Amino acid sequence: MFNALEWGIAARYLRARREGFISVIAWLSLIGIALGVATLIIVMSVMNGFRAELVDRILGIGGHVVVRGISGTVSNFDLEADRIRGLPDVVRVQPIIEGQVMAMTNAGQATGALIRGVRADDLRAMPLISGGIRSGSLANFGGTDAVVMGDRLAGNLGLRVGDSVTFVAPETTPTPFGSVPRMKAYRLVATFDVGMYEYDSALAFLPLEAAQVFLRLQDRVTAIDVIVTDPEQPDAVKRAIALGSTQVRVFDWRDANTQFFNALEVERNVMFLILTLIILVAALNVISGLIMLVKEKRGAIAIMRTMGASRGMVMRVFFLAGASVGVIGTLAGFILGVAFAVNIETIRQWIEGLTGAHLFAAEIYFLSTLPAKVDANEVTGVVLMALGLSFFATLYPAWRAARTDPVEVLRSE
Repeated sequence: MFNALEWGIAARYLRARREGFISVIAWLSLIGIALGVATLIIVMSVMNGFRAELVDRILGIGGHVVVRGISGTVSNFDLEADRIRGLPDVVRVQPIIEGQVMAMTNAGQATGALIRGVRADDLRAMPLISGGIRSGSLANFGGTDAVVMGDRLAGNLGLRVGDSVTFVAPETTPTPFGSVPRMKAYRLVATFDVGMYEYDSALAFLPLEAAQVFLRLQDRVTAIDVIVTDPEQPDAVKRAIALGSTQVRVFDWRDANTQFFNALEVERNVMFLILTLIILVAALNVISGLIMLVKEKRGAIAIMRTMGASRGMVMRVFFLAGASVGVIGTLAGFILGVAFAVNIETIRQWIEGLTGAHLFAAEIYFLSTLPAKVDANEVTGVVLMALGLSFFATLYPAWRAARTDPVEVLRSE
C-alpha cells in the first residue's frame, strides 16, 4: 500500500531540521500519546488488580452463597447443610456464627472485634487462613477456649500466641445484683495475615460450639456459608437452595457487596474516560503539527505534483508522517505501561524506601500491597483506540495536502 519512496519522504519531513518548531510539536505529541497509553494501562491494571484482590479476600473468608434463617438464625443447621451438600456445583458447606464483641487484655488494652464461630475442619479448609498463619498453629484450634485472630488485631492488643484475651458480649446477664456484662477468657493459639486490613485488624475465629455457648445460640447458627465451583455464577445454586426450603433467605457475595463494587466500577469507567482525554489531546497535537508541516511544505508538494506525483501519493506521505508519531508513541506507551504495571509493587517499595513516605496505607486502601492485573483484552483495546485516534487525526491534514493546487502555489512563489 505504501512504497519505499513515500516512506522515505515522510521520514525526511519528520526529522528535517529547518522545521524545528514542527519537530518539537511532533515530539510532544509522541510523548503525550506514550504517557496517555501508559497511564491508561497502569490505572486500568491497578483497578482490575484491586477488584480481583478484594474479591479473593472476601471469598476467601466468607461464602460464595450465604443462607440465613428468616428469624435471624438457622435451626437444624446440620440437616440444612447436608441438603445443600447434595446440590450440584456445591464444593463445601460450613455453618458459622457471627457476633460483635469487645476484646480486652489483662494489660487493659481493648478494641472491638468480630468473632466468627466455625468448626476446626472448616477453618483449616480456608486456604486464605491456613496459608496466612503468622504465628502458632491451627492444630491447636478446638475445645472451648481457643481463638485464632488477625495479626494486626493481636498486635493492637499486645498479644502473643499463648496469651489470654477476654471477649465481652454486648448482651448482659441478669443477676440478683443487677445486669452484668457477659464475658469469657480465651487462649490465643494462632494469628493470621490475609493481606486485607479489615480482616486482619478485627476478625477472630472461635470453635463453633464455643461460639454457640458464648453467644447463647444453643443448637442454632447465624448463617451457612456455601462454597460453589464458580463464584462468578452462583445463581443456579441460589435458586436450588431457595426452592428446597421456605425458612431461609439466600443471597450471594455480590448482593452483600453491591454498593462497594458498583462504586469501584463507576470509578473505573470515569478514570478510563478522563485518561482517554490525554490521548485525545495528544492526537489533536498531531493534527496541529501536521497542518503546520503541510503549510511549510506547500512548495515541495507543488514540485512533487508537477513531477507526476498523484494526490493519493501526497496524501499517503503526510498520513505516514502523522501516523508514525502515533504508532511510535503507542508502542512506547504500551511497553512502559505493561512494564510498570507488572512491577508496580516493587516500584512502590523502592519509592517508599527511597523517600521514607508511606504511599499505600492499608488502613485506607483495605489491602496491604498494591495489586495490578494486566488484562490482555483491555490492553489491546487501549492500543487500538490510541492507534485509531492517531490515524484519524492525520486524515484531515493529509487530505489538505493532497488538495494543494500546484499551479496556485508556484504562481504565488
